[in-house]
Amino acid sequence: MTTTPHPSPTGRFIADCRARIGFDVLTRTWTAVVIFGLRERPRRPGELRTAIGGISAKVLNETLRRLEDDGLVERRRYAEAPPRVEYALTPLGRTLLGPVEALGSWGIEYGDAVTAAQERAERRREGTGDGRALDYIPTGRHHEVDME
Repeated sequence: MTTTPHPSPTGRFIADCRARIGFDVLTRTWTAVVIFGLRERPRRPGELRTAIGGISAKVLNETLRRLEDDGLVERRRYAEAPPRVEYALTPLGRTLLGPVEALGSWGIEYGDAVTAAQERAERRREGTGDGRALDYIPTGRHHEVDME
């Protein structure tokens, strides 16, 4: 049975809303990147870390454990000398590839616009010296500020 997820009858995302599970899983730092890194095949932690770049061994391990706890990733240990461990997406984890790829496509298409907005915000903060945007003349007379 397929149902369309919706927040609640009131339209709010309450604490136990099923839709929040998806939001919580995907908004954790590194989750989408690790899922994307496992999309083609199982990987050993070192190989995955190299493929991702910029993630520490500790953070990768924590992320993989969390994904394993969520049932999205499985850990395979091989009885070899030296011991070998691989991580792979479970069938449930594979269901997130569509949303992760969609989010990646959005980032490719709109990333420049987001970066430009962030840079404008940083310039506004730097202009006031205290992290707040100066949008008025200190005399009290308001004016529009064009930060572009």
